[in-house]
Amino acid sequence: MKWLLLFIPLSTFAQFEYESTGPLKTEFDSTKIVFTNNTKDTIRLSNVIPFTKDPRYPYITGLGNHPLSRTHLFYYSRAPINVIVPDNAWELGFNTRPNLAALTRRDVTSIKKGERKRFETILYPGGSVKYDLHYERYKGYWQDGLRIIFQDRKLYDLKSFDSTLYKRKDLEWMRSAYVMHLMMAWDKEYPDLVDFVKRGKDLYGGDDVICLWPTWPTLGIDQRNQFDMYRDLPGGLKGLKALSDSLHALGTKFFIAYNPWDESTRKEDHLKGLADLIRETGADGVVLDTKGESSKELQAAADAVKPGVIMYSEGMAVPKDMENIVSGRVHNALYHPPMLNLNKLINPQFSIFRVAEVNKEPIKREYAVAFFNGYGTEINQFAPGHPDWETEQYKFLGRTSMILRENSKVFTDSKLSPLEPTVLDSIWINKWEGTEKTLYTVFCMRPKGHNGFMLGARGTPGRHLVDLWHHKDYTLLYVDPFNERLLGTNDEGEVTCIADLPVLLETKLTGFKLSVKAPRGTQVRVWKGDPAYSNKNVVKTGLNDVVDLKRYEGKVVVQLFDGDELLDENVIDIKAGVPRLVSDIVKTPEGGDTKGMKKIPAGIFRFQATHGDEFISYPPDTIATPISISSFMMDETPVTNEQFYEFIKSTSYKPVDFVNYLKNWKDGRPAKGEERYPVVYISLEDARAYAKWAGKRLPTEVEWQYAAQTSAGNVWPWKQAQPDNTVCNMGDGKLYPVGKFKNAANPYGLLDLSGCVWQLTNDVYESGSYAYIIMKGGSYFKPTSSWWYVQGGPRELHYRQFLLRVSQGFERNGTVGFRCVKDL
Repeated sequence: MKWLLLFIPLSTFAQFEYESTGPLKTEFDSTKIVFTNNTKDTIRLSNVIPFTKDPRYPYITGLGNHPLSRTHLFYYSRAPINVIVPDNAWELGFNTRPNLAALTRRDVTSIKKGERKRFETILYPGGSVKYDLHYERYKGYWQDGLRIIFQDRKLYDLKSFDSTLYKRKDLEWMRSAYVMHLMMAWDKEYPDLVDFVKRGKDLYGGDDVICLWPTWPTLGIDQRNQFDMYRDLPGGLKGLKALSDSLHALGTKFFIAYNPWDESTRKEDHLKGLADLIRETGADGVVLDTKGESSKELQAAADAVKPGVIMYSEGMAVPKDMENIVSGRVHNALYHPPMLNLNKLINPQFSIFRVAEVNKEPIKREYAVAFFNGYGTEINQFAPGHPDWETEQYKFLGRTSMILRENSKVFTDSKLSPLEPTVLDSIWINKWEGTEKTLYTVFCMRPKGHNGFMLGARGTPGRHLVDLWHHKDYTLLYVDPFNERLLGTNDEGEVTCIADLPVLLETKLTGFKLSVKAPRGTQVRVWKGDPAYSNKNVVKTGLNDVVDLKRYEGKVVVQLFDGDELLDENVIDIKAGVPRLVSDIVKTPEGGDTKGMKKIPAGIFRFQATHGDEFISYPPDTIATPISISSFMMDETPVTNEQFYEFIKSTSYKPVDFVNYLKNWKDGRPAKGEERYPVVYISLEDARAYAKWAGKRLPTEVEWQYAAQTSAGNVWPWKQAQPDNTVCNMGDGKLYPVGKFKNAANPYGLLDLSGCVWQLTNDVYESGSYAYIIMKGGSYFKPTSSWWYVQGGPRELHYRQFLLRVSQGFERNGTVGFRCVKDL
């Protein structure tokens, strides 16, 4: 190992470092380093970096002897990270010092008496090679220096970058494409290609692109050229056009292939043949076989036919070639893909697809690495075979692709900061900082996963952090574990994704009705359970609406979109068994008869309730904040038999269910002498029907309790004293006329509030299993031989009892009545 002090005209000193197998003469100026072999031996030179290695500063150079993928990023004291760099820059060296970033690139044209290898230069005696040396000042973190050299300077491959293609609106669609299949025309799926795409909808959201390939490896068997192969497919070009139209109807683009090496078959002008094929099939793109670049001529030939046709290179375009092509693949010649792809940093708008082959082995890591790097996957079905794990891993692809598609602008138009600081080795984070939202893609190589602090980011006022992978509010970083035996395979690792989002959604759950509001956007999606392409329990609604969740219990995910782009997400957990208020309040009409009613003045009320057995959960016992109550009227006593009889005579009311209906009446009318008794053996529906006829309604529990307790919060109607038989029935089982205990009136003049009949309220609650009505006041019946009975008798004004709903007939009881209220 050699190093040399090097003066450069930046008013500073820098050191560079290299590896060789023998002594070298080294010369330099401000932009070049010249290595010369003055020995009689052959020397290998590699790993030339601008500064000496310092564990405090990340650097990039080679490691090991991998023939294709030696480039690594050395990151503080962590394990080195295998990275992908452009195909013409395998040997680059990069590192930083505070506010100074530097790059070395081998000048391959300068090699004399030597041999070029991917990562090293072999110098024979007297041989030499030059390295370009570049320095940039930067502010911020080392990633800012990396971004200047890779993204702004494009590794100094060209003096300026022509972004004309990237400004074309018709080509932008490829930036939000993340799943494509390449399949040969002899694939068994080809005759049912439309069904294949439909099946993929539930697994990974369907294909953004399908490419049909009928040429290699059958091209050359006779004189037919590559275009003839398409013409001879079943149905000819008209059949392909019909297929293309069918795919378009499913939201899938159709690609064809171009083989530039096809020169020995039937002669046909390539540009004309390609243009004709695009025209006749309606193709949306062209896979450029064996080419890592396109040309202005190829794009012009497609543009002359129709707008929006994509040229897609087989290899990843190097910076100097990116001007003429907007999309290409990361070839799977790099088996077990390097975790970080720095090509994404060079031009985030270049649409990258990682090639994955499903026939070899489980490949979840392929999908995970593509997701971590913010780009798509090309599932190449050329090699035969569909193993049994394919479908399950397609579902994993669906999870990654949904996040990529819904945040496409961030992955293509944001500031990427690779490898944000983490507190643990083997957990890596890429930060994608957009104008309105920031995403963190996480790749974890720890089999036990992680559940703890990791991100330095925290929600600021007006913003919040959401775990988009698990769909939950972010508090600690959680990454799923995986089996340790998968380490070293193409199935290792787990991912997650955290989003820093503006708070735009307002959500409120009332019972099982969810109200949503948002100031902007185009659509709200409400999911029962985690969002997934297979989850059909989703309601798409507007920006100000109420969604009925219909007794659903579990996670509810509410997402706000602008088109296909996610703006905000809220997560609500409806816990199983928790009762939800499902009844509505219908205000009473103005005016009408208020005879026999008392005015309840407005006031401030602190609601606190008690109850008996908790086997079936009650609603929360306390409302945290004081409630402002408006003035209203309430019946002085429970509704009587004679009042209910007037209702029946006036309306000819008949219940849907007659079981136990007015069971204690004789021949359809109250028993003689019981006209002033509270009406019992009625259902909630019977009581509501009466109230509507009377221009009234049933009180809510809060209204009943406020009217009974007053704003003073009295425990009993009669000045806090314990009950006795002078103020109420103590539970002897005998019903009595209303108003019997005049001295038991509360301060508002209400009678029979305790120890008379259980009094129905308007409040109906549902959990996932049960529905019930809240009743108040206790009753004249008090069983005593067991605590398992409903605890009747006179009850405190804050006491509540549920009446479980089965049927109207079952719910009618001899101890249950009601009183009404009227709005003012």
